[in-house]
Amino acid sequence: MNLRVGQAAGNTVLFGMLLMLLGDFLFSLNDAMGKWLVASFAIGQVLVIRSLGSFFILAPMIVRQGPHSLFRVERLPLQILRVILTTGDVAFFYAAVAYLPLADVMTFYMAGPIYVAALSHFFLGETIGWRRWLAVILGFAGVVIALRPSAAMLSLPSVFGLIGSLSFALTLILGRRLRQTNDATLVTWQTVGALVTGMILSIADWRMMSALDFAAMLSLGVIAGSAHLMITRALKLAPASLLAPLQYSLLLWAIVFGYIFFGELPDIQILIGSVIIVLAGLFIFHRKNLMDVTLKADVPPDGH
Repeated sequence: MNLRVGQAAGNTVLFGMLLMLLGDFLFSLNDAMGKWLVASFAIGQVLVIRSLGSFFILAPMIVRQGPHSLFRVERLPLQILRVILTTGDVAFFYAAVAYLPLADVMTFYMAGPIYVAALSHFFLGETIGWRRWLAVILGFAGVVIALRPSAAMLSLPSVFGLIGSLSFALTLILGRRLRQTNDATLVTWQTVGALVTGMILSIADWRMMSALDFAAMLSLGVIAGSAHLMITRALKLAPASLLAPLQYSLLLWAIVFGYIFFGELPDIQILIGSVIIVLAGLFIFHRKNLMDVTLKADVPPDGH
């Protein structure tokens, strides 16, 4: 009996890991398609149709929980700030990949755990030991190497990638603060924010498109929404300590898709910077996981 229970638990964890890998693959595919589309269409136009596509995924969830629940949110100012940041994250990402290789932009985004570790100390009051601070500094050094300070500091697309990745990190921080709000509500409002922003940006720059282009833009929202649901489910099936390292497969797929679809290969500085960022991020997560286990072990059982 215990053997069967153990096998079932093992299969559940394995399924969660597979869902995470598939979700990351879909996000990478979404990024490659977005890069292809923003080469021919305005970012605002892509945002509008991508947002409409997202509602194919969101609509059943909204109906199931009831539309009225969308207006029962905690901490309204933080909700508004999160919508602004998530919209900025997507818009700046597209602005960056329009000019930079996918792997370059994804390298900035892989620094997200490093930004989160640093910002959590100030915004969430989380205690960070000297080892993690050292990893944060090392991770920032990796970002600087990837930025190519001699030239790219003055490159607007690189700045877009950096701002987008910082917006992404702040979104994760706010996600912790707003954890009482369900996923469907959070994603719905960030989608509405992207839709409104896209409409404003595309007022003077809406271009004619083929049926294939329109379908590709709609599919961006469907693919991203599906990936989000897969990753959310994966986090419920498998421990975060097993899933977190799998997120770095995004960088691998960015290199693969960049080469296959755009003939791009990362240069030595991007590769060195990305390796430093990944190692620093993995160490930060390892230390956090280790500290969480230690703190739980220090809590005495009930009644003692």
